[in-house]
Amino acid sequence: MCELLGMSANVPTDIRFSFAGLARRGGETGPHGDGWGIAFYEGRGCRSFHDPEASARSEIARLIRQYPIKSRIVVAHVRRANRGRVALENTHPFSRELWGRTFTFAHNGQLKGVKRLALGRFRPVGTTDSEHAFCWMLGRLEARWKTLPRPTLLDGAVRALAAELHGLGVFNMLLTDSRTLYAHCGKRLCYLTRRAPFGTATLIDEDWRVDFSEETTPHDIVTVVATQPLTRDERWIDLPPGTVLAFRLGVPDGDEAGAAVGG
Repeated sequence: MCELLGMSANVPTDIRFSFAGLARRGGETGPHGDGWGIAFYEGRGCRSFHDPEASARSEIARLIRQYPIKSRIVVAHVRRANRGRVALENTHPFSRELWGRTFTFAHNGQLKGVKRLALGRFRPVGTTDSEHAFCWMLGRLEARWKTLPRPTLLDGAVRALAAELHGLGVFNMLLTDSRTLYAHCGKRLCYLTRRAPFGTATLIDEDWRVDFSEETTPHDIVTVVATQPLTRDERWIDLPPGTVLAFRLGVPDGDEAGAAVGG
């Protein structure tokens, strides 16, 4: 399957450290060499990069690893193709406008029969089951509300739609509307939350160690979501299958006390 990476933070944050670990899995330490993409949110604006080349060898990925783009929400994906050919239009994450917001979506897994689900005005550009699922979700949301709902209302709707797709197969998902990062675990997804007192972290896939106490302020909160742990010396929390967490400003809903601390 593919691998996901997401970030939610209360201050604009540089994701180069985590992305460096994910990028190595795109064709070097992992088999996910069929394209990659990443989206950064700056307020309501979204800056995205995609490449059908393996991220471990991509010059664009090399740029992202060297260029400290700061963002409060990030969604990234490295692909191992199973449905849809290796092509730029099939690289995640996918983005669409709804209610004047840029929604971004990435998925790993397989969804049997998802293309039989009727779509509204949102249509796939590529041929993946993932993009079809995204378009279906947005169509259902638009049919329910004509304007942007409150975050808590959207939380419930996303959970219900994710539960429907969960019934079709493996549905590990990251979705954001620029306010909230939603993470649904279909089979495997984990997260950690870094906050004071900050410690050090070492990547599993690359020789890179960071002392976050030197990179942050005592008020920073940063949550990282990944398919598999990216660091070897931090406590990652596994999401139970079928779970959806909503992260706002780095804080997972209903899980403040249980958030992991880097160390």
